[in-house]
Amino acid sequence: MTKMQPEPQEHTGSYYAATVNWISDYPALQGEHQADVCVIGAGFTGVSTALHLSERGYKVRVLEANRVGWGASGRNGGELIGGFSGEWKLAKRLGSQGEALIWEMRWAGHDIIRQRVARYQIDCDLKWGYLDVAIKPRDLRAQQMEMELLAKHGYDREYRQLSAAETRELIGTDAYVGALLNMGNGHLHPLNLCLGEAKAAVDLGAVIHEQSPVVRIEQAARPRVVTRQGAVTADAVVLAGNAYHRLDRRLRHHALPVNSFVTVTEPLSNELVDEINAQDLAVCDPNFVLEYFRLTADKRLLFGSRCNYFGSDPERIKALLRRKLLRIYPQLAGVTLEYAWGGTIAVTANRVPQLGCLEPNVFYAQGYCGHGVNNTHLAGQIMAEAVAGTMERMDVFANVRPIPIPGAWSFTRPLVSLGMLYFQLRDKL
Repeated sequence: MTKMQPEPQEHTGSYYAATVNWISDYPALQGEHQADVCVIGAGFTGVSTALHLSERGYKVRVLEANRVGWGASGRNGGELIGGFSGEWKLAKRLGSQGEALIWEMRWAGHDIIRQRVARYQIDCDLKWGYLDVAIKPRDLRAQQMEMELLAKHGYDREYRQLSAAETRELIGTDAYVGALLNMGNGHLHPLNLCLGEAKAAVDLGAVIHEQSPVVRIEQAARPRVVTRQGAVTADAVVLAGNAYHRLDRRLRHHALPVNSFVTVTEPLSNELVDEINAQDLAVCDPNFVLEYFRLTADKRLLFGSRCNYFGSDPERIKALLRRKLLRIYPQLAGVTLEYAWGGTIAVTANRVPQLGCLEPNVFYAQGYCGHGVNNTHLAGQIMAEAVAGTMERMDVFANVRPIPIPGAWSFTRPLVSLGMLYFQLRDKL
């Protein structure tokens, strides 16, 4: 498995990078090393895997091409939402006996994050409260089905459906016909969470190497993971690059890298905060080309969406997102957008996350389809289980055959543009 990687990079100019608790500076890999497990990628999947393994007593080395949390893990909207894409497909495949397992996995990422924030004293602005807004009557029907599912499984967090008037009162906009309030979902500062988990793993004995892009994996009884200036030989390898993974060509056509963008305003006045989000909730709509927003800890409005754009110019991103933002909140017309950035998520054709093995001792996890904060923490736990020899939960995903996307890496732009057009039309129907 060989692929030359681009030159290492520093963090994008995001609000998160500007407000980190501390700046990571782990040394690049130099020379030959041994480990029980070598994890490739120090985003949520890789760091979560490393922390789970370190808690089990494994000797772990993590190789990151750039910085901890450099990719989507440190750039996303910071919304912590239960469930994963394609869960109904997995439930149907497993039948009634697997329903409880799917339900447990639906919320496992939340539990992991909640426990880690408490155990390792991670300061990441974790806040509970989420609003799933409805745009069309069909969205209200979907919310009623969700409430039936929550009730069936004895969900123990507050939840209730809101009318259009109640939604308007809560978040100060006429854009929605109702909403489902769920106090078991929430929001956080994702880069600070990722950095905090990385520090916890290191404190338990893991070794992280930044600025260490992997150039190839030499498969053997004990694979050898090679960078430009060193190598790690390990009993097992975990590929955790998600949308930024290009190392093994067997995975390249199983997920489509899709750009997503975020902008953040200047700090808002107390009057505006009280008008648009007095209860400090995360908000997300149900569309495929979705829009989501929330307040940061210092009372800025963070707003994100997908756009048919492939650049990284902050001013261009601000212009694209401002139009969407003002459709929801025209009262923010005079507010300055201070930050804007983009990142890449991995979307699978069947909308099911992909977890599995390339070799008996080479594992991978990718394709979270925009549900990454929750799903990556579940994936890290499942990767650690698989390394330890427990395959039950990984097999739930591994037994779903990925649908190849021809040209996923070679023709990303036209494929994404066509996909955006299709789903924008579907959202409007």
